[in-house]
Parts: sequence; structure tokens; C-alpha cells
Amino acid sequence: MADSVSLTSRLPVEVLAEQFQREMVPVNTHYSYFAALPLEDSQLQQMVQEPVAALPPSLSEILPKMRILLVPYLERANSKGGDLVAFEKPADPKVIVASSLETGAELCLFLAVKEEEMADCHYTFYNAVASLVSWRLNDTQRDRFSRLLREELSNEAHGEVEEQSWRLKQQLRRRQTNLLRDTKLQREYFRQAFEDTATLYLHGLCCDIDVETGPRQLATRYLRKRLELLREVFPPPHGYPLFPEELGR
Repeated sequence: MADSVSLTSRLPVEVLAEQFQREMVPVNTHYSYFAALPLEDSQLQQMVQEPVAALPPSLSEILPKMRILLVPYLERANSKGGDLVAFEKPADPKVIVASSLETGAELCLFLAVKEEEMADCHYTFYNAVASLVSWRLNDTQRDRFSRLLREELSNEAHGEVEEQSWRLKQQLRRRQTNLLRDTKLQREYFRQAFEDTATLYLHGLCCDIDVETGPRQLATRYLRKRLELLREVFPPPHGYPLFPEELGR
């Protein structure tokens, strides 16, 4: 970490992004990173290089060049400004684990990694990428996923991938008699369902993860169709299987 940064300082994310713009370490032509705290080479390998290597190459057609900044902590924005990079842990209500900032032709992704388990770091990274992608889908990509969700709603498919999309799905069912009608709430649910499913897809390409079972979990047959669609739209890098039965092929 550069000497100019005090361990007790709190900096707006845009200040840190500008301060270390010239110190980014390239991973490939589209992704680079900077660590604003001391990390071992093995940690950087697991936090950045391996997760980036598993990203579908076609994401670079949607996302601008991305700078990944690993920081100790992040503090939620207040009414007067943007999110903050913190070098001491903020109060729990203010703690966040990711923040993004678009600067011209590049996108800065801040990840809070101090005291975080590696699996959680991976999830945070892929969830942030999935969220960014969800707002940048082209019409064809968005329509294909939306058709799949409309099919699920027609079949009264129960459950979802994560808590946020589950809550939105429940709201949609309570507020709309016709679930297939295009509304703001339906579009909000569709976007969140894409984000949650894409997080699982990307994370699954990188790591061996288990899908939690439970009464709120989307049935396997529907989840698999979603993942198969995402694999068609965003093919994984060569040698990265998606489903367990594909290992070793």
C-alpha cells in the first residue's frame, strides 16, 4: 500500500480510484487490479487472478474495462456524498462489501476484503459483476431471460435463487393478478432474478459450490434451464465446466 494513505483515513472511492490509477496491475487486456492493503501473492491469486480467469470472455463486450480495487473496508454513502474506503472498520449499519464507480471508459469495482473469508470474497466479486451486467444486457439477452421467467411464472414455479429475488417475486404475486403483465415491479423482479442467477453461474464456473436447499429454493429443473441459458449467452472460458457431470471431460 502506498505510504500516502493513512491507515486511519477514510477516502471517497473516487479519490482512491484517481490516486492509484497509474499503479494498476494488469490481469489481462480487460481487467486490472490494485491492493490498498498488504496481501500475499497467494491471496491475490485467489482473490483476483483465479476469479477473473473464470469470467466468460463475452462479458468484455458488455462491461467497460474494469479496475478492481481491493480495500480493507467500505462505508455506505451518506446523503452528502458517495461511498467511502475505510482503513478502520465502520459501524455495522454502514458496512458494505462492494461499490462501483464509472470513470470515463473504465469501471472501478471496489471490494472490501479485510477479515473476509475467501469464499465470501469470491461471492462478492461475482455478485458485483452480475449486478453490473444486469443493467447492461442488450435487448436480445434480456428478452431471452425474461421469456424464461415468464414461463416459470406461468407454471407457478415456486422459490428463487436468493433472498432479494424471492422477496420481489412474492411482492409481484401479491400486487399483480396478471403476473405476465409488463410492469415496473415485474421488470425489477426480472433484473434481480438475473443478477442472482448470474452470480451463481459465474461463481460456479470458478469454484465448487453447493446450492442451498430449502423451502424458498427454486426447483432444480428451473434453475438448470436458467444456467444453461446463461451458458449459451455467455459461454465460459475453455476448460471451465458448469455442472458436476462435466468435470473431467
